[in-house]
Amino acid sequence: MESKVIRDKGEGIRDKGVGILDETRHLSCPAPAKLNLFLHVTGRRADGLHLLQTLFRFIDLNDTLHFDLRADGEVHRTNVIEGVPEEQDLCVRAAKLLQKDTGCLQGVDITLEKRIPMGGGLGGGSSDAATTLIALNRLWSLGLSRERLMFLGLQLGADVPVFVFGENAFAEGVGEKLQAYSLPQAWYVVLFPPVHVPTAKIFSHSELTRDSVSIIIRALSLQQCRNDLQSVVCSLYPEVASYLEELGKYGKSMMTGSGACVFAEFETKSAAEAVLHKLPKEMRGVAVQGLSKHPLQDWVLV
Repeated sequence: MESKVIRDKGEGIRDKGVGILDETRHLSCPAPAKLNLFLHVTGRRADGLHLLQTLFRFIDLNDTLHFDLRADGEVHRTNVIEGVPEEQDLCVRAAKLLQKDTGCLQGVDITLEKRIPMGGGLGGGSSDAATTLIALNRLWSLGLSRERLMFLGLQLGADVPVFVFGENAFAEGVGEKLQAYSLPQAWYVVLFPPVHVPTAKIFSHSELTRDSVSIIIRALSLQQCRNDLQSVVCSLYPEVASYLEELGKYGKSMMTGSGACVFAEFETKSAAEAVLHKLPKEMRGVAVQGLSKHPLQDWVLV
């Protein structure tokens, strides 16, 4: 896996491969971020959930989760994550949901190293939950199929299933109807505006476009696509608009998910790094490679 440049308070480059010290008792696993290469809102269901079309791409920016087996059935997160109480943590909820679904009597201690910004539209919490489902399916020897894990993931959040699916994907519905989509190699500059954007606030906004015309996958043209949430976010958070404008000087810039993070695509590592270093120093961000699949995609074989 390629390394990446991280320009964030002088942090060094970290290798985030899958680590296994003793698979019977401990697993250390990556949880990659995603980009929405486009996001269209095509309607709204009777229950209030929005119908979407989007294209998910995994990128080489990861949280890391460490799982240590417990024999007493208890599930705990071992470290403090600011703003996320343990009982609300999607990793803890995913573990307990897996226990409930299977009747598993084993437990786990979960240590979460956060590198993906929260509230940025990069899917960090959903990815953490999916990695928890995949890793505990292995650590607890449950043998659940990918389809079952995706079903459980949807109960935790609309973005969780794609991380279990394990491939870059064209998505419809609320994000759970997935078709694998092959993407060329690419690098991305991803910037982290200093704001936290609540997803519910954006989807409930009166000015949100909810009637984009549905497209078919074989007619997909990314050059003509957009993020329907972007204009609402920019009107509420001028910092996002500023970051989009600055990055847009070097390529087509777009917001991912419900924000706040923004990105632009480049053909090569050197091109992405060059742009990152041209940006104002106060603009935190990374140059990262797009992934062809989730690092744990082969861990679920059925």
